[in-house]
Amino acid sequence: MRALISVSDKTGIVELANELEKLQFEIVSTGGTAKTLRQAEISTQEVSDLTGFPEILGGRVKTLHPKIFGGILYCRDNQNHKNDMENQSIQSIDWVIVNLYPFERIHMENKIPKAEMLEFIDIGGVSLLRAAAKNYSDVVVLCDNSDYNLVIQELILTQRVSLATRKNLASKAFMHTAHYDSMIAKYFRNGAGKDHNKEIQSPFPDELTLGMKKVLDLRYGENPQQKACLYRESGERNWGVVNAEKIQGKELSFNNYLDLDSAWQIVNSFNLPQSGQEGPGGLQVGQHGANGVCCVIIKHTNPCGTAIAANALDSFRLALSTDPLSAFGGIIGFSSTVDQQTAEQISKTFFECIIAPEYTQEALELFKTKPNLRVLRQSTILSLPYEFDMKKISGGLLVQQKDWEDTVLSRVKPGEEQKVVSKRAPTPEEIYS
Repeated sequence: MRALISVSDKTGIVELANELEKLQFEIVSTGGTAKTLRQAEISTQEVSDLTGFPEILGGRVKTLHPKIFGGILYCRDNQNHKNDMENQSIQSIDWVIVNLYPFERIHMENKIPKAEMLEFIDIGGVSLLRAAAKNYSDVVVLCDNSDYNLVIQELILTQRVSLATRKNLASKAFMHTAHYDSMIAKYFRNGAGKDHNKEIQSPFPDELTLGMKKVLDLRYGENPQQKACLYRESGERNWGVVNAEKIQGKELSFNNYLDLDSAWQIVNSFNLPQSGQEGPGGLQVGQHGANGVCCVIIKHTNPCGTAIAANALDSFRLALSTDPLSAFGGIIGFSSTVDQQTAEQISKTFFECIIAPEYTQEALELFKTKPNLRVLRQSTILSLPYEFDMKKISGGLLVQQKDWEDTVLSRVKPGEEQKVVSKRAPTPEEIYS
């Protein structure tokens, strides 16, 4: 048996290779992986020794060779394949253990020049995974180090890796490469290449790829009989409800997340400067009574109270007074820090969750007396920073650009005429809030 190992993330690879060596596997690896294995006193043959061809183009070409891909794609029960393997002196490769250059992580760190990002687009690794996954009936493919021990244990216990396991691993490999490519496509869509042909470039690609990573399983979905989980959109900043820190409280439900997102989007959509700061159009917030703290209370995705006031306490009181009956058991969102006085008022009524940019220590201590209250912190306040607004419908997605402006009137340029068609003209606070 022969295993090809080429990994960027070396986590667990020495332990896996040790087990393979005990099971009499021959190990073939690429430069960096070979060095790691040899340092651990694990015998390995480098790919260049197997192919008789060196790495070239600064490492861009390592494994792309018929002796590698023939060994992976060879169907063991196909006589024509057997003849080709013998005629070309190609040896079979039975396991492929590969993980890819960390393109997404490097891009999000934003520490290297954009031109160098191209070198983190994996070519050989993706090809190896796809080839091994295509031939899963004969080849074991591993792209996730969390699977290493499970597969080794199955091999030790049963002397083989079952077809069902190999098929599951192949599915995982195809999902992994699809996700990886979606991150690269998003990188080019959002930046690289946008300087060219601006006049003909549509904001909506003909083929839209979305990358999502599972965060956790939920207790149930919208109804108890439905299973549910939470996914995070890959390649995005650490913003929004999905990335909020849960400080206290029991697990969040499907419906909790829906209501939290409604609350968070509403308080972010106002995007209010704090009192005394300059708002849109030069309006000084506070100058005409406008204030910088927004509070909203959500019940079953519907606002039952939204208010803007000089501080968190007043905004909460106003929001609650709108419909205190419906607010019971709801979700609260704030655009600013929640202090002790506000926490005391919140604690007088039962609420499911609260989300805010920050809390004072006194407020958090008070909330501890309400262990069923879920308290979430999301310090990143962004005004609709994501690429598209998407709504799932049966059989597809409705996709539109985000409305980056807070209000229609705030988009009016200085000096531009405005026609008010309502019976009462809006105040400056209403225009710029």
